[in-house]
Amino acid sequence: MSASLKITNLVKKFGGLTATNDLSFTVEPGQSVGLIGPNGAGKTTVFSLVMGEHRQTSGSIMLDGEELSKMTTPARIRRGVSRTYQVPRPFAEMSVAENIRVGLMPDSVFGMILKGPNRDRELELAMAVGFSENDLDRTPAELSMGDLRKLEMARTMATDPKVMLLDEVFAGLTVAEIAMISGLVQKMRSDGMTFLIVSHDLKALEPLVDTAIAINYGSMVAQGSYGDVMSSEAVRASYLGEA
Repeated sequence: MSASLKITNLVKKFGGLTATNDLSFTVEPGQSVGLIGPNGAGKTTVFSLVMGEHRQTSGSIMLDGEELSKMTTPARIRRGVSRTYQVPRPFAEMSVAENIRVGLMPDSVFGMILKGPNRDRELELAMAVGFSENDLDRTPAELSMGDLRKLEMARTMATDPKVMLLDEVFAGLTVAEIAMISGLVQKMRSDGMTFLIVSHDLKALEPLVDTAIAINYGSMVAQGSYGDVMSSEAVRASYLGEA
């Protein structure tokens, strides 16, 4: 299951704005890394570049030594990298089960027709993030923000990734839901999953990560253990607003 994600000299410019600036770091197989920084620091841009939703201006993105930069987003997902979104993006007209089913689809629609729905796997994934069997036929319009985030997590898991990029997965969740998702992440880590996690909920993030990377204005500010990064003067100045 494990895979490494290596980002080298990553630059992304939107016109005159530099969103990522010569950014380099590696997430080792089975490692969980927290990516932190203030709003607008470039964290979500990094996720979008890894997934191919934006194309980098320069630099390299490698998954287990394979360059992703020229691959489409579906090809990257097939290679084993997937993400959640800060703003959930469910298929509004589909049920919870159908949304999860999209992630379970083989490359060929014809193959999906032959194989048919995998209701057991849909239920397994739904229950893993805290849904019940009765929730499978609900639509996104019937879900709370917390439930929508859980659906994002289930859909990402359905693609059978090796590396999961979690973008603000705890936002909008209750204390009990945060504990449940945290437990799921910890279990997946023990099974070898590689994680890159963005979260403003630092209390929830701390026990989940081996190391932390702080960025601001698209540039590296600090990298190391969570405690060392959070005590860094540069991080406290840029992220916590302390002089």
